[in-house]
Amino acid sequence: MSDEAPICSAKGCRADAVWVLAWNNPKLHTPERRKTWLACDEHREHLSQFLGVRGFLKDVVTLAEWDERQERQEPGQ
Repeated sequence: MSDEAPICSAKGCRADAVWVLAWNNPKLHTPERRKTWLACDEHREHLSQFLGVRGFLKDVVTLAEWDERQERQEPGQ
């Protein structure tokens, strides 16, 4: 794990990430697979729309909630 704070996935943005956009390209990924982009408050809507119009967006949650979910799925790590 890196000590650096996660940053927004928007091109050129270096802001701290606040949101996780979970997505899946059904032509490439199995239905349960989730890829993620991180977003700051400013870019959350733009990145969500980009994924949404393609039918890829599955979930948008705070980074804290995403981390909590991951910890519950992988106890002891």
